[in-house]
Amino acid sequence: MSEVERIKQKQQAAVLEEAGRVMQICNACKYCEGICALFPAMGLRRTFTAGELNYLANLCHNCRGCYYACQYIPPHEFNLNFPKAMCALRNQTYEQAATPAFLRKLFPNNAFYVFSVSLAATVLLTAIAMCWTGTADFFSVHTGPGSFYKIMPYKLMLTVFGAAALFALVALWMGVCALWKMTSGKKQWLDLASHKQAIREVCTLKHLDGGGDGCNYPDDQFSMIRRWFHHAVFYGFLLCLASTTVAFFYDHGLNLPAPYGPFSLPVIFGTVGGLGLVIGTGGMMWLKLVMDTRPSAPGSVGMDTAFSMLLFLVSLSGLLLLFLRSTELMGLLLCIHLGLVLGLFLTMPCGKFVHAVYRYAALVRNAHEQRTGQI
Repeated sequence: MSEVERIKQKQQAAVLEEAGRVMQICNACKYCEGICALFPAMGLRRTFTAGELNYLANLCHNCRGCYYACQYIPPHEFNLNFPKAMCALRNQTYEQAATPAFLRKLFPNNAFYVFSVSLAATVLLTAIAMCWTGTADFFSVHTGPGSFYKIMPYKLMLTVFGAAALFALVALWMGVCALWKMTSGKKQWLDLASHKQAIREVCTLKHLDGGGDGCNYPDDQFSMIRRWFHHAVFYGFLLCLASTTVAFFYDHGLNLPAPYGPFSLPVIFGTVGGLGLVIGTGGMMWLKLVMDTRPSAPGSVGMDTAFSMLLFLVSLSGLLLLFLRSTELMGLLLCIHLGLVLGLFLTMPCGKFVHAVYRYAALVRNAHEQRTGQI
């Protein structure tokens, strides 16, 4: 084992040890028991294995209510910072569960990786399109069905984005399986009732209400603003996914190639979803700028902001493409949008997006434990 690997293992052990320390103290105190889902789950345990700590860290929604309610935060000698400890461990599980293994190296400098891949994808697709069409045609007006394919070859789009989407889905699934093994998950994954409850909690973002009054975010005041911005991102993303799915059906099932009219389902879904993503991701980045940094772990802000910024640019470029697709800028905007989407697919399994699928897995396990009382 190299010296770098030894240092890495020592750092990971320290993060796990600190999470176990604060968990033991908080489990004895129980003052924050009603704040979020994590504390009832914690109360079912008397000791905490590494697997259980990893599970509980992903169950934490970072509402920060426990930090501002706690009487043992610094400068108290207990030096408790529960959300910071959970955030550090949660980020560590993202890296350790990433599969294939080469993805783990992309977490420490995640913001740089997201930027580099997205920029490279955009430049590459723009270069291919300009070589395909020629500079004059690239900056010409193209309208009517199939005009997008005059800029970017249809087969190339289908092959590249199909492969990227498949890579993202497979890597995310393998990551969830690795996390489930890390957290010592058993048969809860097969419990359909637990999935039903977890899906309901995801769709309502129940655990972003901070126990009913909202999160203590960006500061110690209760507010629902973080929950509203998450709703905008979540449902905006789903609507954009629905837009792409319907457009695929139109193209391949009905032989109606893009672009589509302003009142078609793909455009309506994409416009509303894109606006939701712009508002939600913009709001989340603003909250990161003004938030109290004490309950956050070092390195987490960069990864969070990189993901929000990429989603913001994907949605913004899509909206600009919609409104300017009948101008000479259509070719350039199409390449920028496609490049950012490709960057999103390629960075999904090794960036902040993984929190969505990992937290869902934690919610399934929590639903099973709360229903049965068995860990």
